[in-house]
Amino acid sequence: MALEGLLVAPWCGHCKNLAPEWARAATELKGKVKLGVVDATIHTQSAQRYGVQGFPTIKFFPAGKKNGQAEDYTGGRTTSDIVAWALDKHQANVPPPDVYEITSQAVLDSNCAGKQLCIISFLPNILDCQSNCRNEHIKMLKKFGENYKRNGWSWLWVEAFRQPTLEASVGIGGFGYPAQVAINSRKGKYVVLKGAFSESGISGFLKELSAGRLTSPLVPLSGVADGKLPTIDDSEPWDGKDGKLDDVEDIDLSDVNMDDDDDAVTMRKKKVDL
Repeated sequence: MALEGLLVAPWCGHCKNLAPEWARAATELKGKVKLGVVDATIHTQSAQRYGVQGFPTIKFFPAGKKNGQAEDYTGGRTTSDIVAWALDKHQANVPPPDVYEITSQAVLDSNCAGKQLCIISFLPNILDCQSNCRNEHIKMLKKFGENYKRNGWSWLWVEAFRQPTLEASVGIGGFGYPAQVAINSRKGKYVVLKGAFSESGISGFLKELSAGRLTSPLVPLSGVADGKLPTIDDSEPWDGKDGKLDDVEDIDLSDVNMDDDDDAVTMRKKKVDL
């Protein structure tokens, strides 16, 4: 977890004014960014190490960075300023979101409920788009997840025809795969990607979503109660392999009685003769 440190001195008036704002920000950021206070007159080595020349001084320590690497704080001194700056840094340093396959109600609910948006892609049947093809789609989705990780969206995918209730609720089904929708679970509404399921098509769609300027309006989920998400059937996750057609049993033609066909030919000849 990232840490934001406030270096102060007991005699510093600006430090005393900042203290209540800092305390409120610490409460709001709990679980995301830790906020701490250091008395620089006691911990003089730390103050020297980080080049503290005045008070108060705020330093940001990104999660995962070694050797105590710190960044200078460049935000304001109100609670909202501190929180906004810290959250922006937090989102920039978190790993990209995973792209989950929808295999159960729990997967959909845990990733979509309460989220601003969850991006769901409907990928072709494995027989129509084998493992290399599917992995390329998923790779592209992960790339977009990285690009838009600061938005806090969740990313999911499902094979075509695997979840008919979900497809019906967002007006997708029967054709047009791959496809993509964005669901706002708080509003119980969704919007469909109208362009091509390609890097450029999805990029334009996500830019609209991020800016809040959609060319198509949000539509209520069909057949879904308020505050709920579409019903999901339990299914086995993809094994990562190519698809195979079911084996067809060979038919021994020697077991087939051809007499009826011969009789039919004879009858047709008689009709022609008439």
